[in-house]
Amino acid sequence: MSEEKHSPISPETVHEIECLLREVSNILKRKGREILHHFPVTPPQLNALLWLGKEGDMTIGELSQKMCLACSTMTDLVDRMEKNNLVARVRDGRDRRVVQIHLLERGAEVVKEVLEARRQYLAEVLSHISEEQAVRIQENLAILYNEMKRT
Repeated sequence: MSEEKHSPISPETVHEIECLLREVSNILKRKGREILHHFPVTPPQLNALLWLGKEGDMTIGELSQKMCLACSTMTDLVDRMEKNNLVARVRDGRDRRVVQIHLLERGAEVVKEVLEARRQYLAEVLSHISEEQAVRIQENLAILYNEMKRT
């Protein structure tokens, strides 16, 4: 696959894109925290639940690597999630020394409800633009995401 050559992007355009992405990220983070106030999870707990939902059962070490957190921090996080019946520690059937973190039904339900609330917020924001504009945003974000994954 040959890469299409483009003229260089101006520093001003790069600057503006970076500023907009940072501001969008800040708004999403702030609104995401507001939404989470209505649920029994913290932002790091939600991230852990999302990883478990995506990847399946993991050890504390694997989950801490995915989230870039120290194992001790991850252990405390899992302790609180286990106390709230969001996850369970399960011994591996092949090696009893290995303990996997398993997403419980209540944890999956919380994730589903949080994501639905976030999507409702985004739908409200997007309700002020046309379907065509929303599709262009989606396409351009996909391009940016794919380019960022390559580096």
